[in-house]
Order: sequence, then structure tokens, then C-alpha cells
Amino acid sequence: MMVSSNLLPRWLESLLREKFFNACVIHEYAKKNEKNIFCLDCCTSICPHCLSPHRSHRLLQIRRYVYHDVIRLDDAEKLMDCASVQAYTTNSAKVVFLNQRPQTRQFRGSGNICSTCDRSLQDPYHFCSLSCKIDYLLRTEGKLSKYLFECEYLTLPEPGCELEDGLLTPDSVLEPAGSMRTSSSSSAGEGAGCRTLACTATTEFVRKKRSSVSVCRPACRPICSPVSEISAGIMNRRKGTPQRSPLY
Repeated sequence: MMVSSNLLPRWLESLLREKFFNACVIHEYAKKNEKNIFCLDCCTSICPHCLSPHRSHRLLQIRRYVYHDVIRLDDAEKLMDCASVQAYTTNSAKVVFLNQRPQTRQFRGSGNICSTCDRSLQDPYHFCSLSCKIDYLLRTEGKLSKYLFECEYLTLPEPGCELEDGLLTPDSVLEPAGSMRTSSSSSAGEGAGCRTLACTATTEFVRKKRSSVSVCRPACRPICSPVSEISAGIMNRRKGTPQRSPLY
């Protein structure tokens, strides 16, 4: 909740209070009629079917992740100073939350926390959302004028550049799960890991080879193998009386 909303410009107050992703009343029966665009000049939310009269206005694309509204960090930085606001990376794009999110329990620990709502944060961030930073600045400085930028042009992204809904990953956590170990690992451990990997691969190859042979054996084995008959004949042959060559 903002400390004093009358200190905010009209567009910013409307942006933080607007309820997005509701169905558009004007285009109630149209497909994709969610109100996910904010017009800074009209201070209202619109759906994609309402764009025609707003083409020349400053438009901000609103996205939703984990049931909360976010905007691209690039767009947010055109409007205000976003320093110390924790950004999140999703689908190779950085986004920031518009408003603080409810949390079931308070953070207990020695790490970074949001200066407004005490949410756990990554270093070196101090705010979990834009509204938390705005709330903090209004409480400590009483105004926002030096943190807001004049933005005369703001347009929607090109078609095909939309982000898909998904989970968020903190911006500071860049290493994907299952990545290779760091160079600080001991050489012995690396050697053991390589040997284990080689044995596993060899075992898997032999297992696959045996399974493929066992599958093909009933269909591919001949009725009477010539090699088997020759081997059986050699093994079952009895040793008879030696025959000497004739003397001349």
C-alpha cells in the first residue's frame, strides 16, 4: 500500500492500482481479450482488440508470472530508476514485479531482505518490486521527482517476441541445474568421475547390445547352424587305431 498516492504521477498511480488480465467488457466474446496492455496517456488498461485508437500513445506490455504482474526491465528503466530492484530472468528476458507479493511467513536469517516487505532477496538487491521501492522513497524522501524519467515514446514489442508464462529464476542464479563441476574439484575426483562415466557408458552399451541380440535371436537364428555341426562333429569324434603309412 502506497504511503501517499497524491505524490505519484497519475500514470504511475494507475499502473500500480490497475487490475490486469481481466476480460475486456467491450470485446467480451472475442478471443484473447485479456487486458494486458497499459496506456500511459489514458492511464487505463486495454486488450489487444482496443489498440486502434491508442496506436500513437505510450503503451506498456504487462505480463504475468506466478500469478503476479511483471514488466520488462528494459521498459521499466525508461520510466523510472530501477536500481536495487531485484530482476528475474525468464525466457532470456529480465522482468521486474510491479507490486509486492504476499508471503506466508516472514524471512528469518542473515541474508538480504526487501526494505519494505522483508522478503528474502539476492545480493545486492534491496527491493522485490517497483512498488516496494516507491513506497520506501516516499517514506524516506517524500518525493519521487528525481527517480522518474520523461519517456515520450514507448511501444509494444514486435509480434513473436512475447514471453510465455512460466516460472521465474532469480537473475543472480545463472548456472543451470546439472552443470559441470567447477575447476576447484580435485583431480582425483575428476578422474573417478570420468572412470565412472566410462564404466557406465560401457555397461549401458553392453546392456543395449545384449538386449538387441536377445530380441533378434528368435527371428534370426538359423534352424541348423553349419558351424555348430562342425564343432559337434569334432568334439564327438573318437580316437581310433592309428594308421601307419605303407612302407615301400
